[in-house]
Amino acid sequence: MAKILKFIYAMILFLFLFLVAMEVGGEQDGCVTDADCPRYWEELYVPKCIDHKCIGRWKWD
Repeated sequence: MAKILKFIYAMILFLFLFLVAMEVGGEQDGCVTDADCPRYWEELYVPKCIDHKCIGRWKWD
């Protein structure tokens, strides 16, 4: 009985953390122009908006 309760508790915890991670995501909703993309590590990458997603292109390509 205790093993079943531990398993159920672990599953609830795992599903909660998984759903929170899905909501946070870390991505933007989308972009229209290159100016909509965040400017992280500009010395290495040039942010480009491709298919409404921000992609970091290598600066020296």
